[in-house]
Amino acid sequence: MSGGSLRDRVAELMPRAREELAELVALRSVADPRQFPPEECAAAAGWVRDAFAELGFADARLAETADGSHAVVGSRPGADPDAPTVLLYAHYDVQPPLDEAAWRTPPFELTEVDGRWHGRGTADCKGNIVMHLTALRALGDDVPVHLKLVVEGSEEQGTGGLEAFVPENADLLRADAILVCDTGNAAVGKPAATVSLRGMVNVVVTVEALGTELHSGMFGGAAPDALAALVEILATLRDERGDTTVEGLDNHQTWEGAPYPPDQFRSDAAVPDGVSLLGSGSVSDMLWARPAVTVLGIDCPPVVGSAAAIVPRSAARLNLRIPPGTSPDQARDALIEQLRAAAPWGVRVTVDVEAEGAPFRAAVDGPAYAAMGEAMQEAYGTPMTTLGQGGSIPLCNVFADTYPDAEILLLGVEEPLALIHAPNESVDPSEIEAMAHAEARFLQRYADTRR
Repeated sequence: MSGGSLRDRVAELMPRAREELAELVALRSVADPRQFPPEECAAAAGWVRDAFAELGFADARLAETADGSHAVVGSRPGADPDAPTVLLYAHYDVQPPLDEAAWRTPPFELTEVDGRWHGRGTADCKGNIVMHLTALRALGDDVPVHLKLVVEGSEEQGTGGLEAFVPENADLLRADAILVCDTGNAAVGKPAATVSLRGMVNVVVTVEALGTELHSGMFGGAAPDALAALVEILATLRDERGDTTVEGLDNHQTWEGAPYPPDQFRSDAAVPDGVSLLGSGSVSDMLWARPAVTVLGIDCPPVVGSAAAIVPRSAARLNLRIPPGTSPDQARDALIEQLRAAAPWGVRVTVDVEAEGAPFRAAVDGPAYAAMGEAMQEAYGTPMTTLGQGGSIPLCNVFADTYPDAEILLLGVEEPLALIHAPNESVDPSEIEAMAHAEARFLQRYADTRR
C-alpha cells in the first residue's frame, strides 16, 4: 500500500479490518473440546497462518505445543541486517460465551451496536490479531525491523502450552522487543501500556465438622456447623473497610502510575449507587498494588431444596491476587496458615492448592518503551499512561526469564467497556484503528533507535 499518510492508510483499511474480524469471530475457537469442536480452533489457527503468510511471513506454520494446542509461528526479515527484531504476540482462542441468553447479540456473529463491534473475541484477543494485520498492511513493503510472530491457541484455558514451548524453542522467538498484545487502554481514546500484572494463588479450603447431616431441631446449638465455621474462617480475610487481611502480606502499598478515577471505576464495574468501594487505598492501589482475595464459590446446600439439617461439610474456592514484590510461595503459605489458624471449634480444615502464578513488572526505561510512547502520542494526540492489570499473564514471566535482555510491552485494543470474558464483549473500532496506527509508527520509530 502506498501514498497518503500512515493515518490515512490505516483508515482506508478499516473496512477490511471489520470483514476479517467478522470472519475470526465466526470461528468458535474455545480451546475446550468438551464445549466446542476442536475443528473450530484448527480453523482459526489456519486462518491466522494464512493471513500472516500473505503479509510476508513466508515460513508461517502451525507448531504443536505441550497441551496439544497449535501456535502460529513465523518470521519476516527486514532489509537492514542490523535492524532490531520485534516479536508480535496475540492469541486466537477465546473464552466460552457463558450464558448465551445474557447476550444481546449472537456471541459468534460480529454485530455493530451503537458504534461498537460486538461478539466473543472482538477485543480479547482477535481484535489484536486484526490490529497487527492492519498495522503491517499500512506499512506495506516498508517494514524497517525484523519481525517474528507467535499467536497461541490455549491462552484462555491456562494450560501452559506456549509457556512450555518458548524456552524449548528460544531461538525461534528471540527478539529485542516483544509486543504482548493482550491488554488495552485506560478508556477509549486514552492510550496506555500495562506495566504491572498481579500474580495469583487459587486454593480450595474444606471444612469438616460432623460425620453426617443432623436434624437442626434435635442437635442444633451444640453440634458444630461446618458452613458456619467456613463463614467464620472466610470473615478473617477482609476487615470492615474491605482491605484484604492475610497476615504476612503487605496491604499498604501504593500505585505510582496513572490513577483510576473512582467515578469511572464505579461506572466500569457497574457498582450501584449507595454501595461502597472497598479498601482504605485508592482504586488503583486496591487493584494493582495490594493483595486482594475473592471467594469464587462455596459448596453448600442451595436455598431451594435445603432441609432443616446441620451441614457436616463445606468448602470454598478462593482466588488471591498478589502484586509485584510478593512471591506466590509467600502468598500461598500465608493464606494457608491463616485459613487453618482461623478454624473455630476444632473443625478439620484442609487446603488444596489449585494454581499459582507469579506477578510481573515491565521495565519502562528502554528504547522500545520510549518509541511506543512517542507512537501512542502521535496516534492518539495524548500522552501514553501506565496501568496495572489484575489478570495474570504467566507467559510474560516466561518471556522475561527466557529473554532477559528483551523489552516486554503490554498493550492492545481492550478497555473497560469491552467486557472481556463476560457476555456482550465488544470492541470500539476506533481503538483498532488508533492502535494499528500506533503499532505501525512504533515499528518505524524503534528501527530509528539502531541508526
